[in-house]
Amino acid sequence: AATAFKERGLTSFPGHRYGHQFLSYHFPKSGPSGPLFFSLSHKHMSSEILSVLEYMEKEKGIGRADMISTITNALKTAALKGVNSGQELKIEINPKNGQLHAWALLKVVDSVSNPKAEIHLEKAQAVKPGALLGEVIEKEIDPSTLGRIAAQTARQAVMQRLRQFEKDRIYDDFKDQVGNIVTGTVRRRERNDLYIDLGKAEALMPGKEQVPGEEYQPGDRIRCLLLAIESTPRGPELILTRASPKFVRRLFELEVTEIADGTVKIEAFAREPGYRTKIAVTSTDPKVDPVGACVGARGARVKTIVRELGGEKIDIIKFFADPREMVIEALKPAVPREIIIDDKTHRVVLKVATDDLAIVIGRKGQNARLTSRLIGWRLDIEEFKALGENPRQTAIDSLVKSFGLDAVMAGRLVDMGINSPGAFEGVEANDLESAGFTADEAAGIINRVSTTS
Repeated sequence: AATAFKERGLTSFPGHRYGHQFLSYHFPKSGPSGPLFFSLSHKHMSSEILSVLEYMEKEKGIGRADMISTITNALKTAALKGVNSGQELKIEINPKNGQLHAWALLKVVDSVSNPKAEIHLEKAQAVKPGALLGEVIEKEIDPSTLGRIAAQTARQAVMQRLRQFEKDRIYDDFKDQVGNIVTGTVRRRERNDLYIDLGKAEALMPGKEQVPGEEYQPGDRIRCLLLAIESTPRGPELILTRASPKFVRRLFELEVTEIADGTVKIEAFAREPGYRTKIAVTSTDPKVDPVGACVGARGARVKTIVRELGGEKIDIIKFFADPREMVIEALKPAVPREIIIDDKTHRVVLKVATDDLAIVIGRKGQNARLTSRLIGWRLDIEEFKALGENPRQTAIDSLVKSFGLDAVMAGRLVDMGINSPGAFEGVEANDLESAGFTADEAAGIINRVSTTS
């Protein structure tokens, strides 16, 4: 198509808007009209129309019949508003050579009152021998008489049809890929949004669908999940995600054949993007270990997914319908000392040993939150205290054992509220100094905690 343009002395240049490629064409000047989409003079008319038809068909996939219908309808509409207002026209374009013919549709009368719609009987018979009164005949006219407005209108109609085709094509190309993983190239960042070139179209990954800590530069290759196709005034917009749990789920479906064929099923899923994902799986085949199938030989399968997620931790556990068993499985290696289940409020109270408290809660409460989402129950965690035990002494012993502190120092920490290893989360040296520790003592404690945790 490009060669066809050059052979006819025609040029084109691309323009981009909202990720879709629209084309503008400048054609050689034709008289006073200047650069037009179509010049309706005989000199360039057929070659220009043919070039447009060829380009739209070969490069954009728009059929010739479709474009011919668009052009002829636009010319007829424009002609009615221009110098030929009130005149009904018939316009045809030869799909093989682009030649355009136009006819005025005139009613045969014996007395003409409207020259644009009527023709005298004698003139009619000269055009069509045997024409009768009341008959409508076709009188061929020079297309150049349609005027500049008609040419401009045809150009606008073709551009509008191209834009509409681009919108329809994007939707048609991607509607069946929603929920699938796509690969693209990062183009640019605007504010917090990332624009990604998928080849056939440009897609958007909003800030909320990005994983915290992941940074991409223009030109980087990226894999995402096509989350949705949203309708906007500019046309369909492709929304991508890497933060959605659906992205990780789809990675497992692609990597683990047992999930793809239905032998292993993901029953529950919880994720904090960039930090940790927990999934619970079952197997329809008693011979297949669902956890082992997901992990793979020597962890090969899960390692592939972890690499794609930039090191995000993944916990895979066996699913149980009983929430008690599910909690026990999800919190391993910690072992709850007591589990209280309230079916009415959908609440689970866990009582765990002091040494296990930090494991169960996790960094910034992460493990507890993910476990709660995984089982679908509210999770309340309490420290287990055996009857008759001295809670203060138990806490002191825990700090001494965990960090190698002397008992006196540990006792002072317990008295200020730090009664377990997990309670040191977020504590800094100046907090200890405010509680009465010297600067050296505070620095020593923080150093021991940081090197042993």
